[in-house]
Amino acid sequence: MQDIQLTWDGSQADYYALFTLSWSPASTHLAAYRVRPGLQREVHYLESSPADQLEPKHSTMTYPKPGDAITLLQPVLFDVASRRAIAIDDAAFQNPYSPSAVQWWKDGRGFTFEFNQRGHQLYRLIEVDAATGQVRSLIDEVSKTFVDYQPLVMDQVNTGKTFRYDIDDGMEIIWASERDGNEHLYLFNGRTGELQNQITRGDWVVRAVYHIDPIKRQIWFGASGMHPGEDPYFVHAYRIDFDGKGLTALTPEPANHHIEFSPNGRYYVDLWSRIDVPPRMVLYRASDNTELMQVESAEIAELIAAGWQPPVSFNAKGRDGETDIWGVIHLPVDFDRNKRYRVVEHIYAGPTGSFVPKSFSASFEPLTQLGFIVVQIDGMGTNHRSRAFHDVAWKNLKDAGLPDRILWHKAASAKYSWYDVANVGIFGGSAGGQNAASALLFHPDFYKVAVANSGCYDNRLDKIWWNE
Repeated sequence: MQDIQLTWDGSQADYYALFTLSWSPASTHLAAYRVRPGLQREVHYLESSPADQLEPKHSTMTYPKPGDAITLLQPVLFDVASRRAIAIDDAAFQNPYSPSAVQWWKDGRGFTFEFNQRGHQLYRLIEVDAATGQVRSLIDEVSKTFVDYQPLVMDQVNTGKTFRYDIDDGMEIIWASERDGNEHLYLFNGRTGELQNQITRGDWVVRAVYHIDPIKRQIWFGASGMHPGEDPYFVHAYRIDFDGKGLTALTPEPANHHIEFSPNGRYYVDLWSRIDVPPRMVLYRASDNTELMQVESAEIAELIAAGWQPPVSFNAKGRDGETDIWGVIHLPVDFDRNKRYRVVEHIYAGPTGSFVPKSFSASFEPLTQLGFIVVQIDGMGTNHRSRAFHDVAWKNLKDAGLPDRILWHKAASAKYSWYDVANVGIFGGSAGGQNAASALLFHPDFYKVAVANSGCYDNRLDKIWWNE
């Protein structure tokens, strides 16, 4: 075996990253990223009482912050037989934040990567021709606020909105987008980049893609907000054809559904529950949605006997007078509706997800054991609703949906005599710590006390991710 050197110009300040190397299917070409390291900002820590020594211990970690010069990645391409680099024009992907890994077409005609421009207002699917290095943008996502560039996954508290599925080696591409104001699926011509049709549409949002059958040209997916009068965060399962026809609802129970498909796509398990309804698990055949068996069902008699109180789901209008704001009320074990209870809000309003529980849990909010009502609310600026709902967080993290939350508290007090709206406190950790401090700083006329844990109180000093 002979070593062949392809480059001579790498340096510590501008190097070829071995971990990014990607061979074409026939091993005729090699793609990789060339890396120019950014500012290696160090954050310093002092541990006052380390376990292994009496003296305090100092440590550092690399921690880029908003506005820092970041590491830049430039794709490079080599023709192995001729041992030459093929030039790639970077005009279509200037100022990159985090380009994805290189992905070759199976026929070796070229490779693709997804480009996220710094500032998160432009997200592109880029194709590079293997023979010529020619670059073209197949699909563009443009936003005046931000593209939620993290992958779309079935995670309530931490998910983005990007999804891509290649059909027939890129002849067609299924793509997720919020371009019409809600998260939906689209079918593109992978050779021309032209939009063939919008697959899903409506005043609701796609939450996950469970399974795709390219032969039947069908998609099984999760969505929320399709059922009027129901909690718009409840995830239901659906099936639809690639052309947008044949939309079929698969989960009629008014609850939050979690779907898992078998590896061969023939079966799926539906685990569903609500905060006040214990979970059930059912096995289905995917082809016709036939129920095959009840797998298991939770029994909560002992939990109820121990004094567990089912949480109360509640919604009220937000600051615009139109949008429903949803939350949950956790009651004390010895709850007496003839008494009046002080209220503690447990807040986390980071823009990555929604945080009010929708599925059953036997866990208690500990403060309820001290005689408090504990509430959780998803105000504007959090995820899983419309694009406009989410956009409230853009350059406005201090808002934290607090105007909506205050209206929700007041509406709950108007409905429930035991809800003491004159005595509302708030606590949270991390982003929730910032939110709790903001509540007291910007709304001291409403919130009486706040406890903030590990909060970021100046977003210029926090992680670079969603602070930018």
